[in-house]
Amino acid sequence: MTISQASSSEGAFTVERYECVFCFKSYTIGNKYLSRVYLKIGRGGIMNKGNRALATFAGGCFWCMVKPFDEQPGIYSVVSGYTGGTKGNPTYEEVCSETTGHYEAVQITFDPEVFPYEEILNLYWQQIDPTDPGGQFYDRGQSYQTAIFYHDEEQRQLAEESKRKIGESGQFSKPIATKILPAKTFYPAETYHQGYYKKNPERYNAYHKGSGREAFIREHWGENK
Repeated sequence: MTISQASSSEGAFTVERYECVFCFKSYTIGNKYLSRVYLKIGRGGIMNKGNRALATFAGGCFWCMVKPFDEQPGIYSVVSGYTGGTKGNPTYEEVCSETTGHYEAVQITFDPEVFPYEEILNLYWQQIDPTDPGGQFYDRGQSYQTAIFYHDEEQRQLAEESKRKIGESGQFSKPIATKILPAKTFYPAETYHQGYYKKNPERYNAYHKGSGREAFIREHWGENK
């Protein structure tokens, strides 16, 4: 299942102190052509304050899992953290010790009317090697394994269907190892981990490339994923 962006255009204007961006994007998903028009107001601004949902994913090192979602319309926040384990308020060092049962993960607060959960799932698959049961790229161990944490029955069903489709797409030659698990308490990581790609762009880019993630994504999904 290959998703490619065919075209994109946008124009900006200002309403009082808010930046408003009118965007048009078209995509090819398999043999289907889709287009979407949306209005984005501010960065996490006033899209629809009463319509928020959570999506939680483990995809290996959380440094590499923020930027792809952070750049999308309808995203209020992307928080790096730990989930799935048994220890309350774990530290980074404790999670890396593989003694807490936690995964490195990101929790996304989003507007499902602007960026539906199905699209978030599609984007998630494009950031990981879903066939690797032992970690992700350079990082090995349970805390770096991939998982989708569902917050309700609808998310579970959509995740299961999405996993089935990715497995049948021919995109990968090995079985899909990504787990689908019920969401547990999510513990935000230490401040220096948050928005790492913005705070340390050179180190982030070097790690994204050096870990093997960048080449894997390019091989399976093309550029700019």
